[in-house]
Amino acid sequence: APLTDSVPPQVVPGADPSARQLCFAWGPAEVLVCETLFGRAGGSRFRCLTRCPCPSRFWGEDRAGAAARALTGSVAGTGDGAPSSSHVFVVRRDQDIYIQTLRKLFNESHGIFMGLQRSEEDLAGKSRKAQLVQVSKNYRSVIRACMEDMHQAAVSTRDPTLQSQYSTQVSILSAMELIWNLCEILFVEAATAGPLLLRLLDWVRLHVCDVDSMVREVLNSESPSKHKLFWNVVDVFVLQGRMDEARHLLSKEASANPTSMNMYRILDDLMKKMPVPSLGNTQTLTELELKWQHWHEECQRYLQDGTFASNPHMESICKILLGDEDAILEKKELMTTWYHFLVTRLLYSHPTVKPMELRFYAQSSMDLFLGGESSPEPLDMILMAAFEFEMHQVIKECSIVLSNWWFVAHLTDLLDHCKLLQSHNLYFGSNMREFLLLEYASGLFSHHSLWQLGVDYFDHCPEYGRVYLELHIERIPLSTEQKALKVLRICEQRQMHEQVRSICKIMAMKALRNNRLGSALSWSIRAKDAAFATLISDRFLKDYCERGSFSDLDLIDNLGPSMLLSDRLTFLGKYREFHRLYGEKRFPEAARLLLTLMTAHIAPCSFWMTLLTDALPLLEQKEVIFSAEQTYELMRCLEDLTAGNPDKQKFQDDDVETTKVEMLRLALARNLARVIVKEGTVEGY
Repeated sequence: APLTDSVPPQVVPGADPSARQLCFAWGPAEVLVCETLFGRAGGSRFRCLTRCPCPSRFWGEDRAGAAARALTGSVAGTGDGAPSSSHVFVVRRDQDIYIQTLRKLFNESHGIFMGLQRSEEDLAGKSRKAQLVQVSKNYRSVIRACMEDMHQAAVSTRDPTLQSQYSTQVSILSAMELIWNLCEILFVEAATAGPLLLRLLDWVRLHVCDVDSMVREVLNSESPSKHKLFWNVVDVFVLQGRMDEARHLLSKEASANPTSMNMYRILDDLMKKMPVPSLGNTQTLTELELKWQHWHEECQRYLQDGTFASNPHMESICKILLGDEDAILEKKELMTTWYHFLVTRLLYSHPTVKPMELRFYAQSSMDLFLGGESSPEPLDMILMAAFEFEMHQVIKECSIVLSNWWFVAHLTDLLDHCKLLQSHNLYFGSNMREFLLLEYASGLFSHHSLWQLGVDYFDHCPEYGRVYLELHIERIPLSTEQKALKVLRICEQRQMHEQVRSICKIMAMKALRNNRLGSALSWSIRAKDAAFATLISDRFLKDYCERGSFSDLDLIDNLGPSMLLSDRLTFLGKYREFHRLYGEKRFPEAARLLLTLMTAHIAPCSFWMTLLTDALPLLEQKEVIFSAEQTYELMRCLEDLTAGNPDKQKFQDDDVETTKVEMLRLALARNLARVIVKEGTVEGY
């Protein structure tokens, strides 16, 4: 109902009626919200809500300040938000689906989702795992492609507001890819000790990109070793385990400073010999630990001997190689995040860390890195939950923090295919995968075109998907016949008979209001609605009486078995057939059909005079068309019409109708006389 002074809006129950309140009106996928102050007379005065987003979801300003505002920006409206404004705000359940640049995310991920549902689940072991890992990478590639498009849009636009929105979305997508990649390593791929560290190093290198510009600046300079940021870049390479790149830079330093050549050779040899896990399982963990222990002792010996004492930078690198936490924390600004610190710490202290040990190192690394200076933010808590292998907590936190259901719905579906969520059912009947897919698909249905994607998501929710689809598909605005046919095809493919009838009735009514009788009749036949088909048939007959011709002849001529839907529709089809026979000069067949229409009582009484009038040309033909028996039937019909008409007096007072009756009686009498002469006698007369 509209929010007006005469119709009070819904307000929070139990609130003080004299105080300012929040009023709302629910819709299928959005809520109208405004602020109201009730007066003594029972009326209301509305004030617009501020345009600031609801603070219920945020990432935190320090880590991703721009993302904080975007993740909560689901309030849309107009007006300047001033206290005296009277605008109503629209709060949508999934505002992100209206962002044009995110369409690629929704469309392309839909194809990946459908491919996963059709995948061969009978594959076992490594084959199935490789398949699921590839699916996860495909999802991440879509996120990254969308993020790059958004970044390009932010760079190219000149509108500061749009630029801020795009930059915020880039931050959000970057965080989404960061979380997804970690879940892929820990849950989907389930990397074991050894390869786990290599995967985490790749994860850090991919997502900690704050130093990339600094690296390019140094490498592109005329003399990299003389650049003020040279040692910072070397440290970054060491912290990320990029030893070959670090050694390459150090070689430039050695060339520029021959006095440090000996130190460089020793440090280069240490970095070159550093044992690292291999993906090919060419060595056991025990062998790796023994090699790493010998290498660690060698680094310790050089440090204690003071080999690098004359060069603080090389000495610091040696301490990092030894896993000195204080030395690593001194480079805090270069790492920027606690999880970078975690991976660096593991690389140089615990290279054979096992998956279930991550939780302990992760918690201590976050505590050491933050040092009580700041509290963990939502993103930190999500990553921590992943390191603790709390999958359900990851999904829960992401559901709270993120501004749409895309991420949690697709991640949960992937984890479910990994058989990691089988034991977790929600208390109200549906499992977590289905619940999140239902929420995501419901959001898609509020969009004018993305609803088509939502259909497939509902199809793969075995418990409640069909019920949700039936409810949502009835709310799709059928703005054009093309869209209606598309919706109808979806319903027919799924044997949703009630929805098929509902859609056809709606479209038939729209066509009838626009006086498109052919389209209305076609929709009513498709709906198998006998009552509505009768109504439209009456309109066809009424138009014929007024204009003397039929519209939509192609449809009426090709009704076929559909004309049996109702008596009136049957009459319409047969009456049109009478006209066709008459036009083809097949008079005897036309006469028999006309008489059948009169005697079968399927013609409306109001149309009898028209039928009798149509008989006049046949009665006046040179050749006798009607037999004596048929003529008597026509006479009986005429008398029934004139004698049984409830408006008999009015009928007699109408000169036109009286003239028609007299002409018919005369024609019938003449035809009967001609028949008697022709036949010589009349049986039973």
